[in-house]
Amino acid sequence: MEDTQKKPPHVAIVPTPGMGHLIPLAELAKQLVLHYKFFVTFIVPSDGSLMEPHKKLLQALPETVSSIFLPHISFNDLPEDTEMEARIILSLIRSLPALRESLTVLNDSTRLVALVVDLLGVEALGLAKDFDVLPYIFFPSSMMVLSSIFYLPVLDETTSCEYRDLPEPIKLPGCVPIQGSDLVDALQDRKKEAYKLIIHNTKAYNMAAGIMVNSFVDLEPGAFKALEEGVQGNPPVFPVGPLIRTDSEVDGSECLSWLDRQPEGSVLFISFGSGGTLSQEQLDELALGLEMSGQRFLWVVRSPKKAANANYFDVQSMNDDPFDFLPKGFLERTKEVGVVVQSWAPQVRVLNHGSTGGFISHCGWNSVLESIVHGVPLIAWPLYAEQKMNAVLLADDLKVALRVKLNDKGLVGSEDVAEYAKGLIEGEEGKMLRNRMKDLKEAASVALTKEGSSTKSLAEVVQIWNTHKN
Repeated sequence: MEDTQKKPPHVAIVPTPGMGHLIPLAELAKQLVLHYKFFVTFIVPSDGSLMEPHKKLLQALPETVSSIFLPHISFNDLPEDTEMEARIILSLIRSLPALRESLTVLNDSTRLVALVVDLLGVEALGLAKDFDVLPYIFFPSSMMVLSSIFYLPVLDETTSCEYRDLPEPIKLPGCVPIQGSDLVDALQDRKKEAYKLIIHNTKAYNMAAGIMVNSFVDLEPGAFKALEEGVQGNPPVFPVGPLIRTDSEVDGSECLSWLDRQPEGSVLFISFGSGGTLSQEQLDELALGLEMSGQRFLWVVRSPKKAANANYFDVQSMNDDPFDFLPKGFLERTKEVGVVVQSWAPQVRVLNHGSTGGFISHCGWNSVLESIVHGVPLIAWPLYAEQKMNAVLLADDLKVALRVKLNDKGLVGSEDVAEYAKGLIEGEEGKMLRNRMKDLKEAASVALTKEGSSTKSLAEVVQIWNTHKN
């Protein structure tokens, strides 16, 4: 026992599948090992998808961060149309026996003090008690989304219709009102397996000793204050953000050198994330709108989805000519003002570049925080998951984004795209959004200083962990 007490504290982190969950957890691990001398082990379930990006990310972390990849999970028994969220949650549930084995080895050989899971991995929290470690959740999205999770059991019990059909906006404590149709996608069909699993998951949140949120107090003061003063029994919440990717991206020199030649704040960056694809119809409207606007742009483009008006998670294989789906002559007509790149660009470096003046984004939370840290206002174009909620926060509450509206065909029309682009880069409203974003950029920077709110909040968590098993 004495030898165990002398060992450095060790934390097990269990991310559910998806790079969007893993990236901020990797940044959390860096904080723990570099500033607090913890050891960290990632225990990674697999849903059968390619894990190479996950391995590459984890291998680049400091040497006191190790990783264990659990065996692939079979979903052969599930219907083909099973929702992504259901598969993610089930990948964790079906990995619990293997996770227990890995935790047993860690607990026997280290001073394991805490088990950290992400928002869809709370089924693993029950294992913490078996090993006398502290169960914590890392919530990689906004406080607003966390508030919706706490409120969801009430909503489930007090309503019978689909949430998109609710006649009045939902009033989450401390948040701007939100339409039911803007809630997380997986909650929009109460008959689906994903909905049932998420409802079950929300009730497991109270098993946590604490919840770390990748946000900061000055970004969502109302939501944090409401939680402190609100329902008793919820775990304590620790704002520890913004935890975003550090600038380790080394490629993309071509588009960066192009940005070097553009006027300050003149370029509109367009990227829908690693999972965001548009239909052919929508892609055409976006291209024509960019051309019509006359604004400089840097567009990370992916091949379109096959189904009409399909705006959901999909990773398509690229064609031999990656740009053959763009409107005929588009590249030639816009070559003086725009650059189109295939599939990927060094987003952090682009947003940090002085020439970047705006960002058309799918509103994934990692991208939102990267925009805030670098002070870039947005055109909010949500596609899936919780992105509509993020768009509400950005446009209606923080007022740092223009939110796109769909026409009667379910598309964002080219004329509207042009208007959004010109308004953000050149218009008076764009100036107001930019000024507000500068204030948030400063607030984010202050939160992460030595005496900042998020730094103190993480230090509080670390102190709790440090004294466990002493």
